[in-house]
Amino acid sequence: MTIGLDLPRQILNAQTEARKSENIQKEDVRGRSWLPCYGDLRTVIMHESHKSKYSIHPGSDKMYQDMKKLYWWPNMKADIATYVSKCLTCAEVKAERQKPSGLLVQPMIPKWKWDNITMDFVTKLPKSSQGHDTIWVIVDRLTKSAIFTPIRETDSMDKLARIYL
Repeated sequence: MTIGLDLPRQILNAQTEARKSENIQKEDVRGRSWLPCYGDLRTVIMHESHKSKYSIHPGSDKMYQDMKKLYWWPNMKADIATYVSKCLTCAEVKAERQKPSGLLVQPMIPKWKWDNITMDFVTKLPKSSQGHDTIWVIVDRLTKSAIFTPIRETDSMDKLARIYL
């Protein structure tokens, strides 16, 4: 968590204001800095904690766990949750704002052999003695039978159609 240059001064000023006799309450804060509600010091601390380059927009639980080691004020957890809920960056990347993934749809199973096929090309192979440098792979989706045809990478679509038929 990074701390701005004037942050210690702001903490001291807020604590001085809070130490006035009418504002003093007996609180055990176990060695943490007590942040009074005077000024916008709590907001500055939450801003520094939430947007520092080391913690990069933690959720409210993580931010509270990190901050409670150093600071304390009444209703701190609720204030942090409210602050994080107003962060536009966090709202944009929340899981509930993501588009739900669709259900997997199984393709139709063909009824006849070689009625539905898939094709692929294995390219950039060393040239054979006949000059072939590519393998044309044709697979029947029903039977999973495959045909491996040696071709040249420069062969035209017309030539491939003649080879297939």
